Amino acid sequence: MITLPETLVTIAYLAAGILFIQSLGGLSKQESARRGNLFGIIGMALAVGVTALGPHAGNYGILLGALVIGGAIGAAMAARVAMTDMPQLVAMLHSFVGLAAVLVGFGGTLNPANTLSGVEATIHSVETFVGVFVGAVTFTGSIVAFGKLQGLIGSRPLLLPARHALNLAMLLGCVFLGYQFVAADHGALQPLIIATVISSVLGIHLVMAIGGADMPVVVSMLNSYSGWAAASMGFMLGNDLLIITGALVGSSGAILSYIMCHAMNRSFLSVILGGFGAEEGKAPAAGAQPAGEVKSITAEETAELLRDAKSVVVVPGYGMAVAQAQHPMYEVTKMLRDKGANVRFAIHPVAGRLPGHMNVLLAEAKVPYDIVLEMEEINHDFPDTDVVIVCGANDIVNPGALDDPSSPIFGMPILEVWKAKTCIVMKRGMASGYAGVDNPLFYKDNTQMLFGDAKKMIDAVLAELKK
Repeated sequence: MITLPETLVTIAYLAAGILFIQSLGGLSKQESARRGNLFGIIGMALAVGVTALGPHAGNYGILLGALVIGGAIGAAMAARVAMTDMPQLVAMLHSFVGLAAVLVGFGGTLNPANTLSGVEATIHSVETFVGVFVGAVTFTGSIVAFGKLQGLIGSRPLLLPARHALNLAMLLGCVFLGYQFVAADHGALQPLIIATVISSVLGIHLVMAIGGADMPVVVSMLNSYSGWAAASMGFMLGNDLLIITGALVGSSGAILSYIMCHAMNRSFLSVILGGFGAEEGKAPAAGAQPAGEVKSITAEETAELLRDAKSVVVVPGYGMAVAQAQHPMYEVTKMLRDKGANVRFAIHPVAGRLPGHMNVLLAEAKVPYDIVLEMEEINHDFPDTDVVIVCGANDIVNPGALDDPSSPIFGMPILEVWKAKTCIVMKRGMASGYAGVDNPLFYKDNTQMLFGDAKKMIDAVLAELKK
């Protein structure tokens, strides 16, 4: 087996780090996202390749078997996962990184070849304990997030009495156990095990206290945690590239979490300490029913409105992803654009259950990037829009966020779709969104409800337009 010299490995790591930075830069825009993914793939292939051939590698049979088995499982999962299940997949992958950090920490502690002493041993023990702590929180928190996204766990936040004091007690307990672990020669296994159990419970409790309405923030937050867990593994293993990669993922995830919180008018601390939300698909809370009457519309009437419209805006939400309605929606878009109508898509930063979820959904349907606009780019255009189609979205178009101080989403920037001449809302029924509050949009004079499965309804509209 060829063994690469240390200098060549270092140079390759530097090149991989540059590719990862270019990858993040590419992912910042839809137009360059494919190129960003390509940079990331090349960088990771280079990193894995030179590490496997580096001077510190060994047991190539086991290594090759792990690469083949892991690669096959990853490829099968990526090929089979539906777009609606992408948030669950991301959460599960985050848990793998956290678990890896925990295992690396324990492996280094149990390694008989660990002969560090003095300051070096102290620094290594600190790195190990921090890595295990962050890894355990990431692992269990990501498992809970997966359960909530998959519907295995209720989306309503679990708000225990004195939960903040409980979190603080667990954190202080881990700090004390960390002191014991660092003070012991070569690290004491018992405080590390106890701290792992406590931090695992802390991860479960932190995410259980976050409601369904905050799940996009939770996903980006866990992304950040997984990055710091990877960076800690880099310190434990003395691998510079893991440190660089982990720091990039951790910092970018933290920035994304801040952006998501800003889009919801919530502080990051308020999300961590306990979010809001209701069980998905439940009826609105009692007393939340606004005065007004719901007006229904048929697919035939919707098609007639679209035929006469010069300007149309589509607002996609998670319901579109569930119904897999993005493809027929784009067929409708093409027909209207061919007739000279100006059709665009309006994306709210927290639409769906994953940052960028709707952008990926529309890209899958080959929707041109130039007609997919962010909230800040299109909100001022609604007064000049003939028809707005809200497809499977709820909280992100709720006027209560602007004019109801008692609403839990008050102050959240939203898409002001009711300012259009006609607003068509596509929903299966009158259930509330993840925030658990009713939506006054449904009762406005210019709003009409198109009830039913989004894909079936859009297919019916498409059939009418083709007549």
